[in-house]
Amino acid sequence: MANTTLGVVGAGTMGNGIAQVCALAGLNIAMIDVNEAAVQRGLATISKSLDRLVSKEKISAADKAAALARISGGTDYEALRGRDLIIEAATENLELKLRILRQIDGLAGENTVVASNTSSISITQLAAVMSRPARFIGMHFFNPVPMMALVELIRGLQTSDETHAAALAFVQAIGKSPITAKNSPGFVVNRILCPMINEAIFALQDGLASAEDIDTGMRLGCNQPIGPLALADMIGLDTMLAVMQVFYEGFNDTKYRPAPLLKEMVAAGRLGRKSGQGFYSYA
Repeated sequence: MANTTLGVVGAGTMGNGIAQVCALAGLNIAMIDVNEAAVQRGLATISKSLDRLVSKEKISAADKAAALARISGGTDYEALRGRDLIIEAATENLELKLRILRQIDGLAGENTVVASNTSSISITQLAAVMSRPARFIGMHFFNPVPMMALVELIRGLQTSDETHAAALAFVQAIGKSPITAKNSPGFVVNRILCPMINEAIFALQDGLASAEDIDTGMRLGCNQPIGPLALADMIGLDTMLAVMQVFYEGFNDTKYRPAPLLKEMVAAGRLGRKSGQGFYSYA
């Protein structure tokens, strides 16, 4: 496992979280993003996250230094050539992911497993642009990656048993717990979670209760660790809207229509924590 070489495309929240977890597990990682500023932000986030683990005495300062030394950041896709596993962790946008996967395809070796961290987009559709679609799989980590134990493995129509087995072994080796789902909009967790959050937004839109009371009700009444509106702010309202649109188009069912308030919040640039304002203020 320690000899496995990994490429991660995307140095944002998900990409840098995946890189951190894998570096702590002993893997060497090439983390790629569109520009050097994005790469440096990703590396700085990892460093701060590791500092918190050191302060909590979960890892040593030497562990932190060793983990950071295993991560090389850059903008050149050539760093992905010949890697054992390449994980695409870009923004939840179909055309962007297809463009990235075409670039990865030219660099992946015959035995390379290529995975997408998509939370909702069809794995079968993404695999179709790969020259070896049998070696492609969905590998959906949850945010924040260092804290969340779950990884959903999603088999596209083309995914081979060998690829699934390799992905399963990888996820277990980095200390995460996998579940397997077939290809369908939102897979398992988001198929249940996102419509629930969308319904909470409808409840707020309809004036049933304040955002605080909706979240308190779900925390205390349903034993959720965080209320659905606060969770939406954490996920990003633009990501929430993208997922609901995938559901709406994928199932052709009005029960998945995005709440108009969600659309309006995104149009206003109120995207949640990352913009400083969502259903709550983070100024």
